[in-house]
Amino acid sequence: MASLIPILTVLEQSQVSPPPALVKDASIPLTFFDIFYLLRPPMHFLYFYHLPLTTLQFTQTIVPNLKHSLSITLQHFFPYAGNLLVFPGHPRKPEIRYVEGDSVKVTFAECNLDFPDLTGYHPRNCDKFYHLIPLLENVNSKISDLVKIPVFSVQVSIFPNFGISVGMSIHHSLADATTQFNFLKAWTSIARFGNDESFLANNTLPIYQRLVNYPELDQMFLDVTKLATNFNKDYQLPRLCGPTDKVRATFVLTRTFINQLKQHVSIKLPTLPYVSSLTVACAYIWCCLAQSRDDERQAFVIPINCRTRMEPPVPEDYFGNCIWSCLLVANTSVLRGSEGFVAAAKLIGENLHKMLSDKDGIMKAILVWKDLSIHKSIPSTIIAVGGTPKVKLYEMDFGWGKPKKIERVAIDYGASISIEAGKECDQDLEFGVCLKPTQMHHFQRVFNLGLP
Repeated sequence: MASLIPILTVLEQSQVSPPPALVKDASIPLTFFDIFYLLRPPMHFLYFYHLPLTTLQFTQTIVPNLKHSLSITLQHFFPYAGNLLVFPGHPRKPEIRYVEGDSVKVTFAECNLDFPDLTGYHPRNCDKFYHLIPLLENVNSKISDLVKIPVFSVQVSIFPNFGISVGMSIHHSLADATTQFNFLKAWTSIARFGNDESFLANNTLPIYQRLVNYPELDQMFLDVTKLATNFNKDYQLPRLCGPTDKVRATFVLTRTFINQLKQHVSIKLPTLPYVSSLTVACAYIWCCLAQSRDDERQAFVIPINCRTRMEPPVPEDYFGNCIWSCLLVANTSVLRGSEGFVAAAKLIGENLHKMLSDKDGIMKAILVWKDLSIHKSIPSTIIAVGGTPKVKLYEMDFGWGKPKKIERVAIDYGASISIEAGKECDQDLEFGVCLKPTQMHHFQRVFNLGLP
């Protein structure tokens, strides 16, 4: 007989705003980096913390602190409380707009799922995690001349006597990994200390000035986006839904093994110009994934933080998106061959070197995107990497210690993987993988075999 106990019980729903009268109304126009993500699915993060509290302790201590600290954080990161505005049929660029009274929807809930199972590294059904992900509120498109899209929501769930999960959904046009990391540094610091004094003393406030100024690219990306949708009254954000036939698991490449991979590549390809930890780790994961698929060709996409590579450079505290991707294409038969790992490392290393060593490499890669014929040659199987090990998300401490586990649930939308700096050692790399069970079995087997 099925259990009559609900998986999730909502304890409270709140709307959290910045402190009144401290933030002026503001509009931030999107750049082409942001416009690129207009139609992409939201980003979904889950942070699990070991914290054996009762539900009463949770509602009396954790809930008030999180609402208070989030409110203060929104004073400095006010776009998180705002909305994305799109103007169909008008040349006006989309923008993030905040007005007095805007807020973030925050849900507090009790969950009866198995906390140790959810925080494991073994394969688990993907849709288990969807109970912990907050939905962005429905798109408001009733006003004829604009579409109003929410950008951020939070859900904090208590697993009585085990721990807490903090789930976040973020519209990708609002922020990239660096901006999200800066936001979390502020929120966790304010939650720990009860005020923003430590954050203000040790961190730089976000820079909202549009330092990425390429009007022609803005218009080009906006034109392509308008071709894909009219943002009509029926437009809604992509949403995770279950049941699903996929499982998710996390795999760790240790610093020792990564060094072995680098040494192997250096011996096989002594003149390869770019043999980084990211190069060899992505090559290894790509080859393992190729063993689980029957596609003829595959694309692999690696995100690159462009801030320091723009001309002039953009500060790390720039608010918004400033990332582009290194796109690689290979035949699956090559990746599955005896020299597949070396071939993948060569492809990744050479292309990353081209983008990162040429001062115009990033802009060249962006301009290639405008050639629509390029899009037709991209394989249907695209493995996109989400995240970056350069932001240390396992350092995010709300005052309960470091996270027990981090999950990027957005990889469930497509053939994607996530990457984080390791929990035990930030020189390790954690990869989140979402596959069908049979594919996961093949991936695990090949991953655990190591180099041939």
